Amino acid sequence: MTQNKTQATPVDVDTFLGAVEPERRREDGQALNALFQRVTGWSPVMWGPSMIGYGSYHYRYDSGREGDFLATGFSPRKSNLSIYIMPGYADYSSLLDRLGKHKMGKSCLYVSKLADVDLDVLSELIQSGLDDLGRKWPVTPS
Repeated sequence: MTQNKTQATPVDVDTFLGAVEPERRREDGQALNALFQRVTGWSPVMWGPSMIGYGSYHYRYDSGREGDFLATGFSPRKSNLSIYIMPGYADYSSLLDRLGKHKMGKSCLYVSKLADVDLDVLSELIQSGLDDLGRKWPVTPS
């Protein structure tokens, strides 16, 4: 079996965030880091070159493919903030309706800037996503 391309790394999260450009994206990344730490109570870990994860889980599909991945997290990408909070097992429409300006991917949100969203609702989404994931796969704190 091949391993996931995206693996946890020893890169320092604060160093990574300190180098993010432009400045607004760096500030949003630092604010998200604080928010995720507050909601999860876990330490951040770099996954691959640009993803910051909190907790992890081991999955095994019926096909036999298995691996480890971040339980929740984000990436301060140049075009937007990619926020990985919804494993896709539950309906989050009532929370998303209250979130503010965002776009959806399969298991993530795309936000242009944190000022566009309600951080209390985002906190609820982070916790709900973790709870949902934990019902499917055991989650390990980081």
